[in-house]
Amino acid sequence: MPQLTALDAQFLHFETATNVANIAGLAVLDGDLNRTDLQNLLEQRLPYVPALRRRLAQVPFGLDHPYWVQEDDLDLDYHVREIGLPPPGDDRQLAEQVSRLHARRLDRGRPLWEIYLIHGLSGGRVGLYTKIHHAAVDGIGGADVLAALLDLGPEPAPPPAVAPERDEPPPGPAEMVVRGLARLALNPAHAVRFAARAAPHLDEIPIVSRLPGSRFVSGLARQLAGAGQAPELPTLPAPKTPFSGPVSQHRRFAFVSLPLEEIKRVRKAFGVTVNDVVMTVCAGGLRRWLAAHGGVPGRPLVAGVPFSLREAGVEGRGNQVAIMTAPLAVHVADPVARLYQVRQAMHRIKDRFSLAPARWLREFSESMPAALMGLASRSAFGLVGETVPPINVIVSNVPGPQFPLYVCGRRLLTFYPVSVITDVSGGVNITAFSYDGSLDIGVVTDRQMIPDAWELAGHLRDALEELRNAESSLPH
Repeated sequence: MPQLTALDAQFLHFETATNVANIAGLAVLDGDLNRTDLQNLLEQRLPYVPALRRRLAQVPFGLDHPYWVQEDDLDLDYHVREIGLPPPGDDRQLAEQVSRLHARRLDRGRPLWEIYLIHGLSGGRVGLYTKIHHAAVDGIGGADVLAALLDLGPEPAPPPAVAPERDEPPPGPAEMVVRGLARLALNPAHAVRFAARAAPHLDEIPIVSRLPGSRFVSGLARQLAGAGQAPELPTLPAPKTPFSGPVSQHRRFAFVSLPLEEIKRVRKAFGVTVNDVVMTVCAGGLRRWLAAHGGVPGRPLVAGVPFSLREAGVEGRGNQVAIMTAPLAVHVADPVARLYQVRQAMHRIKDRFSLAPARWLREFSESMPAALMGLASRSAFGLVGETVPPINVIVSNVPGPQFPLYVCGRRLLTFYPVSVITDVSGGVNITAFSYDGSLDIGVVTDRQMIPDAWELAGHLRDALEELRNAESSLPH
């Protein structure tokens, strides 16, 4: 009888015609793929992937968060679709098609996912675009869903010997109402608990961290709680950029693959981490784009950096994700100085996160009455996006497997993440996924803010080349 957590429900409630909570990936496979073969593979494996066999069951009057109910009659003809690109089937045509698909909201009357086979790619390749609602999975959970469709070799693995587990059915409408009223009665206690737990973390919460006295209260609360001294986070007023503010209904998508070996050489030469290099590449790419479109701000951008709260080997219910804000040193002209500023900022945030994971988003969601959450979420997104957006850009780096994978016997060549932009987070999302010696980067933009996402993607390649040139000039 799984029920959405408060944070899961937030991803449903903030959706509007312009804020869409689809997380997705574009896999490019070597060789064409038959839709029937893909449906047969899914039919075997979907019973073992709970996120893909559940649909929403709403609570009467919206008194509580929805439940998940198992869908036994899954319509694979609806969920698995195919389209074709006209010749020549190049990467720009592929990305344009993905842009349109990604902007469409999912049907909430069905399990919240769709897969599109995209035929006609040049070089005999085929695209596989998979999207799922953020209410059903977070980034790590989405990777687990994808993994269920992949094989380690060309021959598909047989299904597990054990029978799949079935969900218990959700309660009936009357019991849902009773449970919802009981939760409503407990909301004041949740709000008090949130206030107590949030006090040590006020300097982590966008907008709140900029209020006078928030840092003092955070430090005092940590001392009273016996938590000791934690690394201080920088004050981060987000500068105004061409991609700040409310987003439109339309998306642009582009992608680029960078050699992971080159990133590792830069990492080794300057004594930093792979993630530091990836963040610096993003900073360098954004700097180049800003220089060509209105000028580079005189202070860092504010990047939202997602972190997983999942513990290794421990399955948690629902979304287990937090977001920390980090300065992104686009204002620094020298690429090496920019790299070291990024390293310092990320080191400080990781130290802070390791001491006290940023669970404020989840706890804040739990403190709100379910019946008011939808209106509050949409109103807050609209107000913050119009007035003081706390974040300029989302940047994420997800490590993946360094060996080849297969779908229905076709080798996976590249996998590009296709993520979320919102009024609050700004009109750019750059998400990287490392796979089999390559760093595959998906760039999602708002079409009205950045009409040509390929320009930004190209600047990412230039930014890595800039670091490589700096590395090659070092004495060896």
